[in-house]
Amino acid sequence: MNKELYFIAIIPPSPVFEDAMELKNYFKKGYGSRASLNSPPHITLHMPFEWKEGKETFLTEGLSSFAQTQQSFELTLLNFGSFESRVIFIEVVKNDQLELFQKNLHRFCKKEFNLFNANYKEHAFHPHLTVAFRDLKKAEFVKAWDEFREKKFSATCRVNSIVLLKHDGSRWQIFSEFNFKN
Repeated sequence: MNKELYFIAIIPPSPVFEDAMELKNYFKKGYGSRASLNSPPHITLHMPFEWKEGKETFLTEGLSSFAQTQQSFELTLLNFGSFESRVIFIEVVKNDQLELFQKNLHRFCKKEFNLFNANYKEHAFHPHLTVAFRDLKKAEFVKAWDEFREKKFSATCRVNSIVLLKHDGSRWQIFSEFNFKN
């Protein structure tokens, strides 16, 4: 049975989605960073994991059940941050509801699917929306970060669902969306 790659994320609604896509394209054109375009704009909740393709129904039904127990919450994105010296992202403002949601999702995935965020102990949950990825060359990162470190970005949106993304061999595609109970 084939194992495929998946991950769980929040996909921001319009107009945040389109604003993030515009920024990803800006980094592609202006700085040669194309890799962030290999996935839709998102905030990762559970890092990529392998799963048997034949057991996708078990995975999607479980995630659907989990989502149905969740309440929607508000998310604020504010300005830019970076992971030196390759990644630039839109910052997600610290939010207790998001933190608790991610912990609950992580626990659920561990218990129900035997999934672990492999390096979660080394890297605490730091929600962000990547706009320039690791293919950003160091010299280009310096120029881009000089441009974006003081640049303003502000958006607020309601999170009503999560998505399961699946890698198709070259890109991450939305495989399934799971709506919250309200």
